[in-house]
Amino acid sequence: MLSPNDKKLEKLDPFYHSSVSKQKTSAEIISEARNALRIVRTQRPFTPREDQRKLFGPASSRTSENRPPSSFSLHASSFESPDSRPISGARLSPLELKPKVPASPTPEEDPCLSFPKPPVDPAKIRRISSARARLFRAASQGALLPDRTLPPAKPKKTVKPKETVMNGDSMVKINGIYLTESNAVGHLKSHPLQLTYDGSFSETKEQEMFKGTASLQSHLRSGGDQGKRPALPLPCPSSSKPNTLETPGSKADLQEKDTEIEADEIFWNTRIVPILHELEKEGNIDTLCAACTQLHHTLEEGNMLGNKCKRRSILLKTLYKLVDVGSDLLNLKLAKIILALKVSRKNLLNVCKLIFKISRSEKNDSLIQNDSILESLLEVLKSEDLQTNTEAFLYCMGTIKFISGNPGFLNEMISKGAIEIFMNLIKQINETTKKCGTCLPNSGHLLVQMTAALRNLVDSPLARRKFLSIRALPELCEVMEQYMADKDVCTNIARIFSKLTSYHDCCAALANYSRCYALFLKLINKYQKKQDLVIRIVFILGNLTAKNNRAREQFSKEKGSIQTLLSLFRVFYEQDLSSEMRVGDGGTGPRPPRPPRPPSEAEDVLIKLTRVLANVAMHPAAGPALAAHPHVLGLLVTTLEYKAIEDCEELVINAIAAINNLSYYRVKNSMIQDRKLCIAELLLKVLMSNNMDGILEAVRVFGNLSQYHDICDFIVQKNVHKFMIALLDAKHQDICFSACGVLLNLTVDKDKCAILKEGGAIKKLVDCLRDFGPTDWQLACLVCKTLWNYSENIMNASSCFGQEDTNTLLVLLSSFLDEELALEGSFDQDLRNYHKLHWETEFKPVAQQLLNRIQSHHTFLEPLPLPSFLA
Repeated sequence: MLSPNDKKLEKLDPFYHSSVSKQKTSAEIISEARNALRIVRTQRPFTPREDQRKLFGPASSRTSENRPPSSFSLHASSFESPDSRPISGARLSPLELKPKVPASPTPEEDPCLSFPKPPVDPAKIRRISSARARLFRAASQGALLPDRTLPPAKPKKTVKPKETVMNGDSMVKINGIYLTESNAVGHLKSHPLQLTYDGSFSETKEQEMFKGTASLQSHLRSGGDQGKRPALPLPCPSSSKPNTLETPGSKADLQEKDTEIEADEIFWNTRIVPILHELEKEGNIDTLCAACTQLHHTLEEGNMLGNKCKRRSILLKTLYKLVDVGSDLLNLKLAKIILALKVSRKNLLNVCKLIFKISRSEKNDSLIQNDSILESLLEVLKSEDLQTNTEAFLYCMGTIKFISGNPGFLNEMISKGAIEIFMNLIKQINETTKKCGTCLPNSGHLLVQMTAALRNLVDSPLARRKFLSIRALPELCEVMEQYMADKDVCTNIARIFSKLTSYHDCCAALANYSRCYALFLKLINKYQKKQDLVIRIVFILGNLTAKNNRAREQFSKEKGSIQTLLSLFRVFYEQDLSSEMRVGDGGTGPRPPRPPRPPSEAEDVLIKLTRVLANVAMHPAAGPALAAHPHVLGLLVTTLEYKAIEDCEELVINAIAAINNLSYYRVKNSMIQDRKLCIAELLLKVLMSNNMDGILEAVRVFGNLSQYHDICDFIVQKNVHKFMIALLDAKHQDICFSACGVLLNLTVDKDKCAILKEGGAIKKLVDCLRDFGPTDWQLACLVCKTLWNYSENIMNASSCFGQEDTNTLLVLLSSFLDEELALEGSFDQDLRNYHKLHWETEFKPVAQQLLNRIQSHHTFLEPLPLPSFLA
């Protein structure tokens, strides 16, 4: 006769039975996740490092005829002359009318006329001296020097070959420029020139000042474009009569302009010309490199970088000639200056090619890093026009891609905004492609380089945060959509997502982009036989469905999602099967064991596919549908039939885990019911192996299948229950938990309760309760349920459990039901709350009923000693 308390436990749910409650507690959710549904993990696909640095690696889908070259020759003659076209690159229309030269000035007019120029941008004003600053302020009001000198018809005076000085209201002519005497004296105090008032400079001092520049061409000394451009305009001496165009104060402005021109001349001749002279010698490489470094600093100091420098053509001609020297170090320094001078079009392309050529050698990475070339390259990508310079951008990005593979560059790239610059370019390409309706020429080549560089950058945690902050993942998905025909672009982006989805925050961000699932399915269908791409797509889907229940639902609802996975499964199953037959030479006998080896390409795809199926099956709506699908289980069973765990451990374990998740659902049309005995036979082979991970997964499946009566008979008939009892000694919580679950389901059948008397099962269960109870109340609950089923027809506790085990049970259950003692070791509040939840909802009700049953059928002969861990 059962007591009322016994009757309450009479209908305890068997192990792994699905809960029918609509709202589950957190303990139930955790328990179910542990007991039945298994999240399957796997390794990210391996990407081998390329032996050579090229724009497109050996795995590229592009043919040699359809891609830009990585090898080319480059010489000084490859560069265009800076004077061959306007700086802006736009062709100018010819003038309809030729300008007329003004007539000779009358005696009343000043022989030199000043023509106004457009105002100078204040941002371009150089502040070398206060006088120069005042000049530009004056220039912005329109009082500018004439662009060219108009020769008078009848010059009043002949200019002497020597520098002259005129007294009184006269002008001092220094180095071809007129200054008022007061300004000249003040300015020349800071220069090593001696001014004499007999109308000439000291010849000796002048020669000392320009010593070393005698060998330069005359156009360098004059600072200009001799033979191509007129010399700088020379202000004329004031006439005795005022100029009719002059306004009050214009005379002072003219003096300041003269001072500005003088400062330019002095800076050019004293600071720049000597360096150019050193470069023209083309001597020692170290000397030339030092001169280039000095030239860059000097140009920066004089604010002569950029494309507004008047003598830019002279600088570029000198620099281009040095390219033929052939030194990588020198060429990097030349390239840095050339880029700083803002070249465009063909010259920009050639200088980017020059840097690309140097970066192909990994040994030059240190040179690139020391010269800060990266900053110059990023400036090109940020400031130049994409559509005009697509090919230059290609080689610029090629260089960045190469050096991004060097971990020493990662932090520098990220800190200098490389990710933002790349994503801005990608956004431009996306927008332009939308407007045009087709992919732009060469944009695919450029995207290959950018996505490859981004793939290297995402290894950094800082880069991943930037990806999330600028919403880069949807933008990359859009690129995949628009460039789906470009396998190289899609493969690189798939590699980026493979890395990012390995992290929870990035995985959640991609999962929230609902269009990604249909996109990935399209890619699988399009590139079904391209292993390097589809394996990464499937790996991404496995990551999404492993960490996000909503992702499982969205993916399973996509049209043709499961069919696409099954079709891909068949393709690579056939590939793997054919390779197995080749290795086995078609023999039908048992194959000898193989040495451990990494999975083949086909096996790796199958591993990732079974993982996706297992993860999707965790969804309460998708799981039953997969369990009822006529082909899903068939492919998994076929995998276990032809693949031994010794041949490919991960594939077999993933297939078993997928079957485990499908067997969790007891639906009417489940394919598990039709093939459960076949599955049990296949699992028995895994139990006989030496692979502990495989054994654990097989035991979990038996835990679900043992809910079927015929499987329980199979377990007893094949002595599988003895194996489960032996596993209780494993001292591993998960293994004991799974094995105890199988024994629990066996004891639901009253005829099979006696099996616990074999192999010391009761003692082992009591040991599990003692060893794991205080830290694992779920396992303790399973032990109590198993003992409850076993003792259903109890007459005497000692005869049922044995005297020693009965006494131990009484002490353990009494102490574990004391909340203070049971939760004594949980110092952390969160951990304490977690344990308390499982203790109250799972362990306490069952343990209390079991304790009452034992006490009511036990005669106490002597006081019970405390267990050692409570003493």
